[in-house]
Amino acid sequence: MHALRATTGAAALTAGVWLEAAAQQVGDLPGGPAVNQLNFHPPVTRIAEEQHWLHWFMLAICTAIFVLVFGVMFYSILKHRRSVGHQAKELPEPIWVELGWTIVPLLIVIGMALPATKVLVAQKDTTNADVTIKATGMQWKWGYDYIKGEGEGIGFLSTLDNSHRVMSNSGKPEAVDDYLLKVDNPLVVPVGKKVRIITTATDVIHAWMVPAFGVKQDAIPGFVRDTWFRAEKTGDFYGQCAELCGKEHAYMPIHVKVLSAEDYSAWVDGKLKEMAAAADDPSKVWELDDLIKRGAAVYAANCVACHQANGKGTEAFKPLDGSAIVTDADHSKMLNVVLNGVSGTAMIGWKDQLSPTEIAAVITYAKNSWSNQTQQIVQPAEVVAARQ
Repeated sequence: MHALRATTGAAALTAGVWLEAAAQQVGDLPGGPAVNQLNFHPPVTRIAEEQHWLHWFMLAICTAIFVLVFGVMFYSILKHRRSVGHQAKELPEPIWVELGWTIVPLLIVIGMALPATKVLVAQKDTTNADVTIKATGMQWKWGYDYIKGEGEGIGFLSTLDNSHRVMSNSGKPEAVDDYLLKVDNPLVVPVGKKVRIITTATDVIHAWMVPAFGVKQDAIPGFVRDTWFRAEKTGDFYGQCAELCGKEHAYMPIHVKVLSAEDYSAWVDGKLKEMAAAADDPSKVWELDDLIKRGAAVYAANCVACHQANGKGTEAFKPLDGSAIVTDADHSKMLNVVLNGVSGTAMIGWKDQLSPTEIAAVITYAKNSWSNQTQQIVQPAEVVAARQ
């Protein structure tokens, strides 16, 4: 028995030391989750501050009711128990008692509903926004389109950084504060400006949630919902899709970078120039080597996490290296898969996420990489024709 206790104690001590060491390795993420976090995220918007106040206000009321009700109940049980000579009897029910336990709870509910309603109404007031951005949820990334205000015309995809996917697949992730929250293209907004977020989705229900902003809005296919926030300080703030949207739900982070007015204007200017430089003419005829080089970049940004750098695929994704569909001279087969996905599998369609040139490039890259040295080339015009 003593040996068992000693072994158990040693195991508990070892586990405690390990947990303490693990906690020391990972620190709080400013704008994101904290180690051993119990409360809400520190608010950076007025709405989030009011939500925090409501949380503690409601908790105080519920605690007071709990203490009062159970205090009276246990006092009555102890004071009037049979062991001290009390006998059960029927008591009269005066009208003031009946009114009391009806009116008092009603007043409590009204007292709780009024401030909550005020905050709820404010949350839905998306009028007079300085910047309007459409956030489109898709398995498993976010698409952002700047619709109105400074930055209008900017659009891009925001995907989990591939280095974090590699860490996750290894089963032994590094102790980084932003694990599974780092993206390749964060959403960028100006500080102190009202930002309206319009949400929708291309496949299943997602939810755009950033706790520090006090924002959570479902993104539903075929529907448009909206919410808003006004960040009161600069910095990086994090969230995640808050609906169970599929097997890679955990790999759909949200990163919002709040910049000063000057830095935001500089970012907008640079982003517009970058988009203009990257704009492609779908009627352009490409050389094989140029298209393969372009396709390698598209593959690294969008495909490598599932199909792997060596093209061997994973359990959920078939290999591209040596695939009969990839090497087939009939390009329509692979075009159909890339554009529309494969029903009943994890392969999604990319026709709304990549341009015709990007799709042509990545298909050409797959057809001429690893052992697939087919010398075949798919031009953007073929993709345009297949999309119609």
